[in-house]
Amino acid sequence: MQMAVAEAKARFAELIRRAEAGEAIELTRYGRPVARIVGANRPAGRPLIGAMEGAFTLPDDMFEGDDEIAGLFKRSARS
Repeated sequence: MQMAVAEAKARFAELIRRAEAGEAIELTRYGRPVARIVGANRPAGRPLIGAMEGAFTLPDDMFEGDDEIAGLFKRSARS
């Protein structure tokens, strides 16, 4: 849910209850996000680095190149 900071001031108690229930409230100023209200036991966001750890495995031959593709990359780098 998004809400302007000015409106959030008037509805602060309600927003806290909603955050406690698990909802994330994004506060905006002039239509741009500036802050987020989340429950204390909920992380504000997932870290990007390592977010996919364990979700898949890379094939053993992943780094074995395809000569045709490698040639295309070499030619495009010279252009």
